[in-house]
Amino acid sequence: MMSILNMKKWGGLLTAGALAFSLAACSESGSSGEKNKEAALSYPDKPISINAPSGAGGGLDTTARAMTKVLSDTGLNKQSMTVENKPGGGQAVGLADFIAQDPKDPNRLFLPSVPLIINNLKKEGNSPHSFRDLTPLAQLTKDYGAIVVPANSKYKDLPSLFKDLKNKPESLTLAGGSSPGSQDHLVAMLPAVKAGVDASKIKYVSYDGGGEAMTALIGGNADVLATDISGTGEYLKAGKIRVLGVSSPERLEGNFADIPTYKEEGIDAEFTIWRGLFGPKNMPDYAVDYWNKTLAEMTQTKEWQEVLKTNGWENGYKDSKEFTAFLEEQEVLVGEILKSLNMHK
Repeated sequence: MMSILNMKKWGGLLTAGALAFSLAACSESGSSGEKNKEAALSYPDKPISINAPSGAGGGLDTTARAMTKVLSDTGLNKQSMTVENKPGGGQAVGLADFIAQDPKDPNRLFLPSVPLIINNLKKEGNSPHSFRDLTPLAQLTKDYGAIVVPANSKYKDLPSLFKDLKNKPESLTLAGGSSPGSQDHLVAMLPAVKAGVDASKIKYVSYDGGGEAMTALIGGNADVLATDISGTGEYLKAGKIRVLGVSSPERLEGNFADIPTYKEEGIDAEFTIWRGLFGPKNMPDYAVDYWNKTLAEMTQTKEWQEVLKTNGWENGYKDSKEFTAFLEEQEVLVGEILKSLNMHK
């Protein structure tokens, strides 16, 4: 039997070992905390790359480059920033490339738009990734959908258009600058469904971008166009088109002040075309905090206000928490439209 003296010795050794382990753990935890604190104080301390999942000159590319310029010009960010174009698959190629890299790297950012949600939900061309595989940082801009007809069209409002589409949905050709089930298509299908039209029977023709779709409309190769309102300004001024309705919650200003919203025309629908900034899925909290603070300040600068005015964009800023809640809501809305088109996965 172990003597009382030996038991005391073993007890002392165990206590000392436990204390040493505890101190080591505390030291390790303290060291980790200090490292995080140092990283937070120095971030960003390396060049930042922004993945824009579109070609050079496209809307996402323009937004990313405008953002980096304003951050630099205003001194809000002193670290160098580069924009990398990753086009293809309606933003799916750029998304896959971004997710395949280090999920903790705070120096990588991603700037997509609505197809991030659409591609994950639709049946064809489906992307396995969603916004939940990223860290939402901020919604930067917002635009709205518009339903457009040629200036000489017999349609003067949405109710008359949807009345004909309800009776004979295949009688008119709808044009858009994106593939079936994607952004432009949904801009028109949302109010059509709300108006009781069998959206699955509408003839939709996709073009390579909104510019080509607008040319088709004006050239008589389409009866109706679904597009973003910011892309209609010059054609509206020139008297070449008529905008029947816009998907905003309330009337817009300036050149679009006379255009009624979907809701004003008795159709309970609205649709926001956003562009936003994301980090990798496991982005450190200190980096998320940095971008919340920095982008909130950027959106208040006169330089950013000029960017919005020049491009016909609305200031749609939402911080990371607000943006995440909005994305969850839009995911439900997009899912409902795709189901009505029999295009949901």
